[in-house]
Amino acid sequence: MSIRRGGGRLWKISIPIVVFFVLIAASAAWLQNRAGVIRDELAAATDLMSQLKDDVASKDALAASSATGELRAHTAAAREAANDPLWTLATAIPGIGANFGAISEVTRSAEDVAVLGISPLVDIFSTLKWEKLVPGSSGADLEAIQEAAPRIASAAHAVRESTNRLNAISVEGLLPQVSEPLIEAREELAATVGPLDAAASTTSLVPAMMGSDAPRNYLLMIQNNAEVRSSGGIPGALAVLTLEGGKMSLTAQSSAADVGSMSPTLAVDPEQKQIYTARLGKYMQDVNLTPDFPTAASTAQAMWERKTGQRVQGVLSIDPVVLSYLLSATGPISLNDSELAAGVGLPPELTSENVVSTLLSDAYVKIKRPEDQDKYFAGVAREIFASLSEGRGDALKLVDGIVKGVGEGRVLVWSDSSSEQAILAKYPIGGSITGPSVAPAQFGVYFNDGTGAKMDYYVKRTVQLLGTCSKDGYAQTVVRVISTNTAPPDAATTLPAYVTGGGVFGVPPGTVQTNLVAYGPAQAHVETADVDGQKTNFAPHKHGDRPVAVLAMRLAPGETKSVDFTFDKIVQHTEPNLVVTPTLQPVNEVILPSKTATCG
Repeated sequence: MSIRRGGGRLWKISIPIVVFFVLIAASAAWLQNRAGVIRDELAAATDLMSQLKDDVASKDALAASSATGELRAHTAAAREAANDPLWTLATAIPGIGANFGAISEVTRSAEDVAVLGISPLVDIFSTLKWEKLVPGSSGADLEAIQEAAPRIASAAHAVRESTNRLNAISVEGLLPQVSEPLIEAREELAATVGPLDAAASTTSLVPAMMGSDAPRNYLLMIQNNAEVRSSGGIPGALAVLTLEGGKMSLTAQSSAADVGSMSPTLAVDPEQKQIYTARLGKYMQDVNLTPDFPTAASTAQAMWERKTGQRVQGVLSIDPVVLSYLLSATGPISLNDSELAAGVGLPPELTSENVVSTLLSDAYVKIKRPEDQDKYFAGVAREIFASLSEGRGDALKLVDGIVKGVGEGRVLVWSDSSSEQAILAKYPIGGSITGPSVAPAQFGVYFNDGTGAKMDYYVKRTVQLLGTCSKDGYAQTVVRVISTNTAPPDAATTLPAYVTGGGVFGVPPGTVQTNLVAYGPAQAHVETADVDGQKTNFAPHKHGDRPVAVLAMRLAPGETKSVDFTFDKIVQHTEPNLVVTPTLQPVNEVILPSKTATCG
């Protein structure tokens, strides 16, 4: 009897144990099911993101809206699975609970990004009348931009908050199946935050900067890449661009030569004066010897106002390559009147294909007098901006062209409003050499003409970052600059003296002299400079907390030289970034992929 009683007790005890293990097994199966749902829904959402990018790129608003709806459905389903009570309980399990918590946070962020970030942006994209967002005969629709600004700012905030939440999750101890997707999600969001913040800043700035409250005058500098300067080229052609209520007009036109020299010379930053000489404050042609655009722009503003007495509230800089992007949107401009054609055989119309070669080469060969060249350039600028102010062409292509120019460093903006400039300084369009727009491990290579002519039209360059190791095993970075003078062998006699310089500044005709300026990251040190493998002297400087090396180089026609600047003591543990003077070449042909090295 006692045995039977004991067996009965055992049976009674076994029942809850069995039920417990059945529940554990069922719970595990259910959690596995939820994990599968989350995995599949987030994978579908990721696939849709690629499709959505394509839809936006192709300007297909209907397809973009449809893809957004599907995206929201998938992220909502993933979030619902992660909100399951059993999943929530699992986050408290010692040891493995952090994995469930991390996945929950990823689903939450995915839904927030879809609902609060992507959805309103696609709605704005679908409803905005793009042709009314750019200056035209009736002016840009600044009210539409003002209405969109809060929604874009809200979307940017949502994505930024999601990024911060994911960045706060420690990957230590997480399973690889969880940590790897988490890291990928961080990287995806990090790549999105910058452009969204820029869009939010742009929509907040644009109305006032386009004259919504009061007319704005901007000094327009068209940088001439045939005579290279750090930010592109000498600011040869000048004009005042007036914006009022979204309407645009090109008013006073001039040239750097007309501005003349400043006496007394304008005061400039002592560090930059040491690197680039007092010419920064003496000649308009030299204000952008420095790559720091706020310095160049504020100096140009002061020169213009001293010379003309006309007040300008900011400076805008573009180059002929940007003009080619604008002409892709507006279509060709006619140059049939006698003042523009000048009877010298230049094209009767300028297109996106011929504007660069015409302005930076043919015009110098066929128009002999510099004052007539200036007149021709002024006429071209007037015609192009007239077509823009009349609203000709494709508005979306125009926006694309401007965005492309900004991305290549060919469009730069400075405002003398401290609040506006504080925002511009956060982004590459501000052209700052130090501050929040500069990446932690940013290198820079800038070119300044030393020929005193227009020979940079013939120079081809590549720049590359190469990881190397020092003798003691520490990582270093070599900035390699390879330059070739492609001018014909007989350039000294076949090219005009205005193009070659005619030897006036001590450089033989046909030869190109360039001052190479290499910047390292903050707190780094420039160790050596080599020309074709041979160590050579260079001038070391500091600009803020960034090291600077300056080296003069000459190239005879057909000659190629390679210069290596070696930087060490680089403390930033991030991927290196490289900024180079925009030239006539496509940026992707100048900046080559970086190569790293494993040391130690």
